[in-house]
Order: sequence, then C-alpha cells, then structure tokens
Amino acid sequence: MSQSLNIRRVAGALGAEISGVDLAQPLPDETIAAIRRALVEHQVIFFRDQDLTPAQQVAFGRRFGPLNIHPYVTGMAGQPEVMEIIKEPSDRINFGGGWHSDMSFLETPAIGSILYAVELPAWGGDTLFASQAAAFEALSPGLQKTLEGLNAVHSASREYSAQGHSAQKRGAMQVAEADGYVGEYVHPMVLVHPETGRKALYVNPAFTLRIEGWKTKESKALLDYLFDHCRYEAFTWRFAWAKGSVAFWDNRSVWHFALNDYPGQRRHMRRVTVDPWPAAQAVAAE
Repeated sequence: MSQSLNIRRVAGALGAEISGVDLAQPLPDETIAAIRRALVEHQVIFFRDQDLTPAQQVAFGRRFGPLNIHPYVTGMAGQPEVMEIIKEPSDRINFGGGWHSDMSFLETPAIGSILYAVELPAWGGDTLFASQAAAFEALSPGLQKTLEGLNAVHSASREYSAQGHSAQKRGAMQVAEADGYVGEYVHPMVLVHPETGRKALYVNPAFTLRIEGWKTKESKALLDYLFDHCRYEAFTWRFAWAKGSVAFWDNRSVWHFALNDYPGQRRHMRRVTVDPWPAAQAVAAE
C-alpha cells in the first residue's frame, strides 16, 4: 500500500515539506511516484526526522535513477555513490559555499541531489535554494526569446582546480582522480523540464564559463546580469536543517548555496546524486 503523504508548501517560488513517510523503508511504487510528482512540482522537497544508513540512502536514491559517482571527490568506502560532506571545526572553507547547480559541468548532468543531515552545528549551516523556473518566468518576453536561442559552456575547471577545490582544503574530504572528466560541455541556457515542460534558466556562477560563440567579455555582461537576477529573494527559500532532515532538489531548475556561518563547529552531511535513466529505461519507467 502507498503511504499517506502530507505535503505542505513552504514558499511562493519553490519548496515543500513532506511528512508521513519513512525513507528508510522499501517504499511502494505509488509512494515513489507521489514523491517524484512533488519534486517536479515544488522543485525541492524536505523530509524531517529520518534515520538513514548510507545503504538506505542509496536504496532510496536509486528509485529515481542511477546514482552518480562524483568525479572529483572520493566517495564513502564501500559506498562510492555516497559523498560525505564534512566541515571540521578547524576548517575555514565549506563545500558548496556558492550558488550553483550540481554537476552541470558534465556532458549529461545529474537530475537531482538527496542530502541527509548526520551532524549539525548548534547554529548556522542553513542551505538556500533558488527557483530558476521562477527566474526565467520573471524575465521580459524579449529576453526570454533571446536566451532560448543560446547555449552556454560549462566546466569544472574553476571550482575543481587545485586552487579552487574546496575539498582539498579540508582533511575530512579526499579528492578523487578526475582524468577524462575535465573538459567543457555545452548546454541550452533555457532548459525545458522533460517531465513538466516548464522552462528554467540553466546557467550558474560556479560552472558556467561563457555563452557559446561569444567572447568571454561579451558573455560576462549578460551572465553577470542573469546571475544577479537568479538569486533575487522572491525566488528563494532558506532551509534550516535538523539532525535527520533530508532535502531532495531538482538540479534541472534549482540553484543552492550552503551557508558557511558556523565557525569552529562541525557539520556532517551525506549526499547521493541521481542521474537520468538511460533512454530505454526512462520509457519503461513511465
């Protein structure tokens, strides 16, 4: 039987909290389908008071698609799909501390990320989310039309270089070998969501380098405008974590930003990242 879900919208632009479900349990297909519908409708969904082992988090994530193994950060021993995001009290820089969309630097970007709170600071450490669908819809029709004809170049070269890689600056996270992944990939600047048809801006400050076919200086003017527009407060929601909380966001239409406002405290999160189904499996799953 499908578990009875209580879905409560939390903000105007995006976000809903879901109760009435234990993510550690093997869930029926109807419940997974209801969670997926909530995800694509609200763009980011939250669950409280969960108790997940890494294996249970992996099992839940796999119900939505194959799981990504991060090319630049070493996964958990025995569970390479699980990324442990840890900031020790002595660390000054956090992981994910800037607006971005996970994995847009890959040829086939991830569709979603599932983050679980293991240990939290006494205060601080919230995560901000921003709807890029709302950001696109707020633009003028003229600019929307212009952007729909453009592509952008994405790369991990800035964020995961030896100088920029935040995992390298902390002993609790290890850098993985990334041979063959470093490169540039082109994606539409306006992404049409494959499940809803809703359009969203698909650029972000961390991984978008330039507009395809434009000079870097030309690109910077438009991208800087869009980056400023996309984080407008009305498009956002701020999530206050508690131990056992889970956030599941849609990378196709959501930015996020992990706040680094808890100096001298420890924060430990676990993330699995969902890739799209191969085409044949996607058809079978519908």
